[in-house]
Formats: sequence, structure tokens, C-alpha cells
Amino acid sequence: MARIRFGILVFGVCTLLTSVNANAGEQALKKELAVLNNLTGNDPMRGTLKALVDNPDHAKKLIAHALPAAKKKELSYNAGLVLALAATDLKDMKSAEIFFRVCMEQGAKLQSFEKLKQSYGLLIELYYDSRQYADCTRICKELLELNTDDDKDRKVVGLMVNRRGEIEFREPTDRFDTAQRLRPFIYEIYVKATARQGRYDQAVKLVDNLLKKNDDWIDRQLKAWVLKEAGRLDEAAGVYEDVIKQVNADDRFEQKDKDRYIEQFRYEVSNVYVELKKIDRATEHLEFLVKKRPNDPVFYNDLGYILADHDLRLDEAEKLIRKAIDLDRAARKKSPEFNPKTDHDKGAYLDSLGWVLFKQKKLKEAKDWLIKATEDKNAQHIEIYDHLGDVYMALGDRKGAIQAWQKGIEVVTESRRDQKLKTAVEKKLDNAKKPK
Repeated sequence: MARIRFGILVFGVCTLLTSVNANAGEQALKKELAVLNNLTGNDPMRGTLKALVDNPDHAKKLIAHALPAAKKKELSYNAGLVLALAATDLKDMKSAEIFFRVCMEQGAKLQSFEKLKQSYGLLIELYYDSRQYADCTRICKELLELNTDDDKDRKVVGLMVNRRGEIEFREPTDRFDTAQRLRPFIYEIYVKATARQGRYDQAVKLVDNLLKKNDDWIDRQLKAWVLKEAGRLDEAAGVYEDVIKQVNADDRFEQKDKDRYIEQFRYEVSNVYVELKKIDRATEHLEFLVKKRPNDPVFYNDLGYILADHDLRLDEAEKLIRKAIDLDRAARKKSPEFNPKTDHDKGAYLDSLGWVLFKQKKLKEAKDWLIKATEDKNAQHIEIYDHLGDVYMALGDRKGAIQAWQKGIEVVTESRRDQKLKTAVEKKLDNAKKPK
């Protein structure tokens, strides 16, 4: 089940609180829907959702039965939320949005900050995470234009969701425009989803409109992200470097918060420098991060991978990557959710190890690690399959290489970087298929 960043309810494994009959008839479904409409409290909601997720055939029947009630506005907020998330788990986003709208409309009617944050926020993030960017921008735009102010005079506690998705307390306001308080965070997703559709000029314009009102590094870093996505890498690097300086000089934040932002932007600009082939600049930022965060496997892995990918300091690169794997293993074992039977190393780190071994001409070892990397469901990326294809070709296994590259093309995303890599992989495929 997907873990949702924005939602207040993050549903996980819990006690089963409802009894599900896979062969339930219309009358049974009607009774179950009535129970859903009377759900209160997070635990009963979690139990009901888990029951539906565990029995997808029944969930489909209940969703179909509940759709007319949703359209007639006969569902409670909690019933709508459970059914929306059950439909999401079934990848039925059309039905999910109908149920989310039950929650969105009730949240707006009640002028509830939490309900609007949850219902709109969940749907927006689900569309974004599933790469349905047109739908994501559609819902973002709807929320950005939503007016929940009733024009009555009052003093309202100044809650606001900031650009990081965190709730902040601001000065009391005389407006009750609940939706307004969600807009800083939603606007960023709106800009990013616009860029992810290839509408880079529009995305830049949206950020520039923010900067005209208030030239703040918080908005400038968003512009850097858009420029990077648009392939305007030199501009992006320049903006990121300026942002790092501006954060360091910003007196609004404590040093620990400034350090956190600086680390984030150093990491992001390091990736830009890699694409620019300015490897010295990229490694400079990553070496800083390794020293600053000696227990974070991400920085060890990325530094090791970049060195390996450019045939630099290969022995050191291997040590860095193995360190990343060890640190990540240790961190997983400390987690309360650790299960030794299902635990596995991250595919991204195993890919890095396989790649450095390939660079060292240790082909058999490289193949074994890369195959393990592809077994990670969270590491289905064209770059990993490209690496595996290269190893197969070096071993003389043309059929294996073709299969790996074809699989890579199947999992490619719409990002500019992936599309560029796809073109390169397609050329390798064409050459590999030519008769020798």
C-alpha cells in the first residue's frame, strides 16, 4: 500500500476490524456501505481499508456499489476517504477522484483546514507520484482558485502549510480563506507537474511571477529545479550556487535549519554538475556532504558511483559504495519494521556496486550484483537495465543484453534525463540486433 506524505492518515498494517464476504450480494453491500458511513476514528478506518485492500475482488464490488451514493453526495467524509484510498490501491484513479471529491466538497463546506489538506493533498500527490501530471495540475489549479472565504469579520489562527509541506503558525488573520493557507505548498507541486509535462517555459513563468512579488531563495530554488528539468543546466547550476549563499546569509532560520537546506541544495547542484560533465565540481559538493553527514549512505553511494562512471579512483569508488550498502543495512536493522525474511539491499546501491565492478573488468561479479539490483521492485530504472545490458555484451551474451535493454525501455520515465538515455539504449539495441 502506498505511503502518502501529505495525508494525515497513513494507512499501514493493523487489526482487521471488518468482516468481508467476497460473494456479498447487493443487500450485504448496502449494509457494509452504511457501516462505512458511520465510521469514526482512525483505527476503524485503517481496519476497514486493510480489509478492502486484502480482498480486491470485494473492494471492486463495494466501490462500484458506492459510486452512485458518492455522486448523490450520500457518503460521509470518512467513507469517501476509505473508498478513495481503496480505489487508489486498485489503480482505479477515476473512481478514486470521485470519492476524494466527496471529501473535498465537505472539507470546503466545513472550511476545515485538515480535511482540505488531506483530501486535496492526497489526490494531488497520488496523481504526481503516479506521473499523471495533467491531472495533478488540474487539481492543483482547482485548489489554487478555490475561495473558502465567507467575508465575515473575525480573527483566525494563522495556520499555513509551507513549501516543505509542514504546518506553520503565522499571525492571526481577518480572513477565513482556508484554501489560501494550503497554496504555498500546492503551488510548488503545480509548477513541478507543469514542468514534468514538458511545459518548461510556462513553469519558469509561474516561478518568475512569484519572484516578482518577493525575490526569496525559497522560490529561487524552485526556479533552479525547473531550469534543470528544462535542460538549462548552466543556468540551473548558477541559481543553485546563489541560493546556497543566500541560505547561509538568511537570519530567519537557525543554523541547523540552514545547514539542512544547504545540504539539500549542494546535493541537487552536484547532480546538475554531473550532467554538465563538471565532475570536479560535483565531487567537491559530494565530498563536503560525506564529511558533513558521515552516516548517510546516499552521499557515499552517489560519490562512489560518479567516480566509477567516469573511470576515476575506482578502488576508492568501490569502498565508498560498499560503505553505503553497509550503512543502509545497519539503518534498516534498527527500524521497528525490519523483517529479516523480506529485507533486501536497495537496488540503486547494488547497481552502483555492479557498475564499479564492471569498470574494474570483474564482469561475472558485476552481472550477479546487477541482476540482484533488478530484483528490487523499487529499482526498476532504465539506467540499471542499461548497465546490465552492457555487462551481458561484454560477456558475449547478446541475447541477455537485448532482453535487458528492452526491459529498460519498458520502464523508462518521461524525465528529460531518462528520455536521453532511452535514445542511447535504442541505438545499442539496434546494433545488437544486426546480424553478425
